[in-house]
Amino acid sequence: QVYLRESGGGLVQAGGSLKLSCKVSGMILSVFTGHEMGWYRQAPGKQSELVASITTRTSTKYADSVKGRFTISKDNTRRSVYLQMDGLKAEDTATYYCACDYYGKNLRGPGTQVTVSS
Repeated sequence: QVYLRESGGGLVQAGGSLKLSCKVSGMILSVFTGHEMGWYRQAPGKQSELVASITTRTSTKYADSVKGRFTISKDNTRRSVYLQMDGLKAEDTATYYCACDYYGKNLRGPGTQVTVSS
């Protein structure tokens, strides 16, 4: 079984920074290394949106709303994915989820709450 668990959320003032972490368990190194991992977020009353995704260090994607402020990275040996969030805005407030498609199954963690006060 593959499990994802996020951490690192919290309350921060606008303009501040947070770093989210996602630990993946149950996935072997060779699979994790080439696997696309994503960070999604969902604010109350809104649809879930893809914030950033990464397959390898040079293969990343970002939502336009976070480009230049967020950085996604991956540590294969730790089976972990990170989201460095700088220049946070009130509109970044949401529950953030780490997710991936694993052999046809959409997996995601329980989420971590990020609240940005203006």
